[in-house]
Amino acid sequence: IGDEESGYNKNLFCIPKHYEEDLERVFIPHGLILEERLAKDIMQDMGNHHIVALCVLKGGYKFFAGLLDHIKALNQNGDRSVPIIVDFIRIKSYS
Repeated sequence: IGDEESGYNKNLFCIPKHYEEDLERVFIPHGLILEERLAKDIMQDMGNHHIVALCVLKGGYKFFAGLLDHIKALNQNGDRSVPIIVDFIRIKSYS
């Protein structure tokens, strides 16, 4: 996601009440992962380079797992396979 990306207005999504005040915008909606579009874009952009996938715990795990599932499926069913290194980090603050 480029720095100039403005994302989607949070009012377009069902946001849990306990996150409403903390969230300004949605950059990647869940449906984009389900369509495999993001995974395909990543595979295309990476070319023959390996992928280092870094998950920010705890809030990003579900997103991360879904995206990795699609990348792995493309690796198994595609005409080429790209090595993936997976790691996890925890940060003190999201602001």
